[in-house]
This record gives sequence, structure tokens and C-alpha cells, in this order.
Amino acid sequence: MKSSIALIGFMATGKTAVGKALAERLGKEFVETDALIEKKAGKSIPEIFSRDGEIAFRELEIEIIKEIATKHNAVIACGGGIVLNKINVDRLAKKCIIINLKASPSVIDMRMSGDKDNRPLLAVTDRLAQIKELQDYRRPYYQRAADFEINTSRLNIKGVVNKIIEKLKDYADYGK
Repeated sequence: MKSSIALIGFMATGKTAVGKALAERLGKEFVETDALIEKKAGKSIPEIFSRDGEIAFRELEIEIIKEIATKHNAVIACGGGIVLNKINVDRLAKKCIIINLKASPSVIDMRMSGDKDNRPLLAVTDRLAQIKELQDYRRPYYQRAADFEINTSRLNIKGVVNKIIEKLKDYADYGK
């Protein structure tokens, strides 16, 4: 029986905001992998990328997933690249219903307009082109990992939460 929910998806698809609202609505603990990584490293994600590199960040990500993947009754907001390592997905899939939150590149670009400095993978001249390229690369990973997906492009947080709760009813192995 799976009692936790893992939210995966590209940057700015709503994993943190939806995760907090979903956890509150379902009476579950909210956990955010990026916040745990920053706490463990003692520095921000942009600092980890600039000082230690992406590989060091991904190694921290694996450690954090190992620690939290066995949680019961949690909503876990995962970093956008968590699916790039199969071990992360396998660990989450044991105890979690995995939900892919997705949005169009233009919506993501708009949502991130005030968050340019905190996204090391998007520190480029043509951010929209980079978003499209990264999404195209990651899409099959998200699709393979997810039990189902929700497009957040035209929904507010409450709308996404409602859709998730409705879809969870279809999962016999999900225990509240």
C-alpha cells in the first residue's frame, strides 16, 4: 500500500505550491527535496552548482531521496531532475504514487520571470529555447516515472489539487 505522493516535473510546474496545498488538504507531511539538499549542503542550489558542479548536486539528490523515499503519509515535492537517475524513481515508486506536473514552455518561462538567479540550468541568453530543450530531453523520463500526469498550464493551485485528488481514487494501492 502506497501512502505517500511524489510530485515530479519540470521547474515551475507547481510542485512546491501544489505539494504544500495537497499535503494540507490530505493531512500529510510536506517534504521538499531541494530544501533538504540545501540544508544538508549548507548552501543554496545555485551555490552547489557553481562551486561543486551538477554531479555533486545529483549525488546529494540521491542521498536525500534515499532518506525520504520510505516516508509514510507524505507529499514529496521533487526537484525537476530527480527522474534522471533511475535509482531515485525506483525508490520513490515503492511507497509513492508518482504524479508528473507539466506545463508548456511559455507558461514555465512566464512563471520563472522573477526567479532567474535561482535556476542554474537556465542561466542562458535564450531561456525559452533552453526550457524547450530540457523539457524535450526529460519528457520520456517524467512519463516513464509517473503513475499519471496533470497539466498545470491553465489551472490554479486549488484546481491542480482537486484534479490530483480525483485521480487518486483510481489507484487501489493508494492508502490515505
